[in-house]
Amino acid sequence: GKQLEFTDSLKLNYEFRRAYRKGRSAAEPCLVVYARRNGKAGNRLGFTVSNKLGCAVVRNRSKRVLREAARALRLPVEGCDVILFATPRTRTAHPEEMIEALKSLLKRAGVA
Repeated sequence: GKQLEFTDSLKLNYEFRRAYRKGRSAAEPCLVVYARRNGKAGNRLGFTVSNKLGCAVVRNRSKRVLREAARALRLPVEGCDVILFATPRTRTAHPEEMIEALKSLLKRAGVA
């Protein structure tokens, strides 16, 4: 099967809103995932890291942890918009923990 390559970023506000509204979500303590089929060839990945999580340094670290988990993950999926939503636990999660959580969440959200 083809790998789960996140070719594009979700950047536009309305794309995020659509994924929240129409997507299926699943949550673990260290991560929340919203996913929906986008009817396109590629997958698109977005990140949400709230100001509540802390200062810019903390938020950027959380985003990096999420991005690394997404990059490390290879799943035979195509045509999905996926948003990774950071939780307070994201800040202290180990990479392996994040990857496992992401794997199980994508399955539960029905895209893996």
